[in-house]
Amino acid sequence: MEANQKNFKIRLGLFIVIGIGLFVLAIFIIGKQKNMFNPVFKLSTNFKNVSGLQVGSAIRFSGINVGTVDFVDIVNDSTVKVDMLIKESVQKFIHSDSKVSIGSDGFIGDKLLVISQGSSKTKTVNPNQYILSSEPIETDAIFKSLKTTADNAALASGQITSILDKVNDGKGTLGRLLNDKSIANNIDKTINNLQKSSKGLDENMEAAKHNFLLRGYFKKKEKDAAKKKKELEDAKANPKNKK
Repeated sequence: MEANQKNFKIRLGLFIVIGIGLFVLAIFIIGKQKNMFNPVFKLSTNFKNVSGLQVGSAIRFSGINVGTVDFVDIVNDSTVKVDMLIKESVQKFIHSDSKVSIGSDGFIGDKLLVISQGSSKTKTVNPNQYILSSEPIETDAIFKSLKTTADNAALASGQITSILDKVNDGKGTLGRLLNDKSIANNIDKTINNLQKSSKGLDENMEAAKHNFLLRGYFKKKEKDAAKKKKELEDAKANPKNKK
């Protein structure tokens, strides 16, 4: 009997010790998240819509968690006030023209606040100061925009398919051009005629060069061309003499 009581007391003692340890650990974790063990200062901002932001949500600056959301309250039908507790060590980096925006931890993660750095030419913020905010883009609006883009792409794809079907059926100018062999043959004949005409013109020009009546004219053209070529070569060889 005494042995059973002794074992019971040992188990009870272990249970109490473990319970106290877990309680202290929970207080430490919650206190760290709430910055209870770090000196903090308060900033406030206003939003029209906080998009699911809650008390305890993280606040990030330059990608680092620097505080938590302390208070969220509806002021009126178009204004929601948000109070922030931020580490004092970060105060010197936040400027009066910094802005607060609502982001998320990943694409569909928890909502959080993001503070921009602002300009180094402006003063740093003071405790209890209001800073400007940037309204968030609603996820529903993003999906609606993506749906509109997808619908437009589907419509354009359908129109292109319809045009290709008509071309394959020989409809329209392009369709007749691609499917009518007689048109293709006429185009080939036209190209051949142009090539023959060009060849004939070259032959006529060559014959004209050897004609004694025009021989002087073509020789003069050749001399002028050679002279201009020599002048250009001299100018390149002696750029200082060029005026």
